[in-house]
Amino acid sequence: MGQIGRPLRRKEDARFLTGTGRYVADAAAELGAAHMRILRSPHGAALIRGIDTSTARALPGVLDVITGADLEKMGIGGLPCAWPVTSRDGTPMIHPPHPVLAVDRVLHVGDPLAAVVAETEAQADAAVEAIEVEYEPLPCQTDLATALAPGAARVRAELPHNRCFDWDLGDEAAVDSALAASPRVVTLDLIQNRVNASPMETRGTLGVYDRGHGDYTLWTSSQNPHSIRVTLSAATLKVPEEKLRVISPDVGGGFGMKIYHYSEEVLVLVAAKRTGRPVRWIASRLEAFQADTYARDHVTTVSLGLDEDGRFRAMKVHTLANMGAYLSTFAPSIPTFFYANPFPGPYALRDVYVHVEGVFTNTTPVDAYRGAGRPEANYLIERLIDTAARATGRSPAELRRINYIPATAMPYTNAMGTTYDCGDFALMQSRALEAADMAGFAERRRQSAAKGRLRGIGMASYIEWTQGNPKEEVRIRFEADGSATVLVGTQSNGQGHETSFAQVAAELLGMPFEKVQVVMGDTARVKTGGGTGGSRSLQMAGSAIRLASEAVVERARSIAAEKLEAAAEDLVFEDGRFTVAGTDLGMDMEAVAQIALDAGAPLDESRTFDRPAPTFPNGCHVAEVEIDPETGRVEPVRYVVADDFGKVVNPMIVMGQVQGGVAQGLGQALMEHAVYDDDSGQLLTGSFMDYGMPRAEDMIFLDIRLYEDLPTASSGLGSKGCGEAGTIGACPAIMNAINDALIAEGAGEIDMPATPARVWAALGAARSTAAA
Repeated sequence: MGQIGRPLRRKEDARFLTGTGRYVADAAAELGAAHMRILRSPHGAALIRGIDTSTARALPGVLDVITGADLEKMGIGGLPCAWPVTSRDGTPMIHPPHPVLAVDRVLHVGDPLAAVVAETEAQADAAVEAIEVEYEPLPCQTDLATALAPGAARVRAELPHNRCFDWDLGDEAAVDSALAASPRVVTLDLIQNRVNASPMETRGTLGVYDRGHGDYTLWTSSQNPHSIRVTLSAATLKVPEEKLRVISPDVGGGFGMKIYHYSEEVLVLVAAKRTGRPVRWIASRLEAFQADTYARDHVTTVSLGLDEDGRFRAMKVHTLANMGAYLSTFAPSIPTFFYANPFPGPYALRDVYVHVEGVFTNTTPVDAYRGAGRPEANYLIERLIDTAARATGRSPAELRRINYIPATAMPYTNAMGTTYDCGDFALMQSRALEAADMAGFAERRRQSAAKGRLRGIGMASYIEWTQGNPKEEVRIRFEADGSATVLVGTQSNGQGHETSFAQVAAELLGMPFEKVQVVMGDTARVKTGGGTGGSRSLQMAGSAIRLASEAVVERARSIAAEKLEAAAEDLVFEDGRFTVAGTDLGMDMEAVAQIALDAGAPLDESRTFDRPAPTFPNGCHVAEVEIDPETGRVEPVRYVVADDFGKVVNPMIVMGQVQGGVAQGLGQALMEHAVYDDDSGQLLTGSFMDYGMPRAEDMIFLDIRLYEDLPTASSGLGSKGCGEAGTIGACPAIMNAINDALIAEGAGEIDMPATPARVWAALGAARSTAAA
């Protein structure tokens, strides 16, 4: 029986559910590692006038105290930004240094300035408390518009202003002309609230140094160990790449935030070298809120021009994007390259202009989070279309339908130069609306009203532009017991790679699923890797597994042909067995593998898949919500998703990915919001007491429909990415449903997060206006 397409239970779940997963903290315990704690800035911005570590060094159990000055003496480099962009006037972006430890000044609450290593965590904590620092607080900038105002205090003293880059894409003059000629122009001011990824496992690192050979080993909860190895060895440690081994064991969630390079990865390696001990650092949840990269955090004005028939004529976008105090690894690319290129989504609109200003603020750096620019773009598009529908007297579904790119136009190059290879957006909408019983909504609204509740419905189409490293190598090796090992450079952090990849290899090699194991997360065992991000893993690794499997089969064919005394071209390979055509003479793959092993040349093949183009998963979300007008509480009550992911390897895993994505979109839409005090730069949402996160009780049953009628030619399996799609569609669908309910009551539109207080205030304002 074929393995691809079966909803098999995940192989990895047994160890996770029984508490036998192996995380960084487990490896640290096995090695008897010393403990590292970090001294972090309590100020949003301050000069460091002095730092005294003498008392801390003298405390019991303390092995070392490291400051920024120590790192400078050792020649340790800073943390690089790997994706610079060019401003629209042709000048390069401003790229100030990002030190591993602050030396002269701290730029945000949580900025690290010293590290302590001790025998126990309690001793390390005590030593951190004993470090004396003389700070001179400085004015803070946390608001984007204020940071760009004339005379604003500078976040980076070495810079003339707080603008990192001033970037654009598209023809501004043509768009302005098209907007001026449009019979109707709709404009919205929208905010993308700042959010924290908050994976279940906080970041952790473990450093080991081999004095005899001068080799470093870094254990880190990363989504991309190969990228960490390249960057840390070259830019920060300044050692040959072969001197650094990076291991990412089980990783308890990442959502993009664990792709990047962080100070702690450098510090544990430096400390291990200085102390001669393995050194571990595991983040507290407070540190996660202070030091993990954040995401989104945009302020945008977007305008859409329409003709008399409701056709879209032009779209203009101006966004202020928060970069934080430092540039994280991929930060400039998220609000530019990944944000602008998907415009205008699945719609036939030729004139689009996107202008983005990156802004430094005294906040934790901002980088990618599930979707990485695409949720931000889709939120603008889908919110704006609902507003335009109301302005033109059309239904949101109709306005979308008359503007979709027709399936017959594929392949289609959009306004930003991105070419979609396939997709039928109108069909996905009709499927979603049918599943959502759009025709029965009016009756459901009446039923809600009878209970004293407001009810709204909202929809959002989406198209995702999957990205990440366009190359992936896979090695398949047969073992002595007849099993096959797949070595791959992606890194699972909850996606079920061990299961999906084994399904692909098992089908192509004709083996039992149970006899395929997947190895990843170790640069000493896996030569190269593109990591996990941008919804790339299955489309890239799965395609490479196909190539490597085909190479194994062809080599096995030649061995079987010799053994069976037949021509290789006369052998038929089916269900793991080579058979001489027209006869019952044959042998199975396991027997061939044993012959190869006995000959000293086991079946062992590597192949690389080079992606010819991105894939474009797409679909439509339909959400219904009820609102309690007395409290403002929003409750999602129905949710339908129609997704086109091309060929689906494991539908149960894919549905889980969609569910998780929708949950994170729901969190951003309803409650998540990281807040800083404008004056002091203090983080006001530094724990789950203050930062709202969706819980199990906030989720509802999701009716997820997967359609496979349009496989892509851009991957070897016909599969499109699926990991981020749920988040991309969820935020606008939920917010459109909320605003539909509010507008029916005479209230105005609101923005994310739609907290009870914000919803209640909007309804109260509507009542006051009606009573006046």
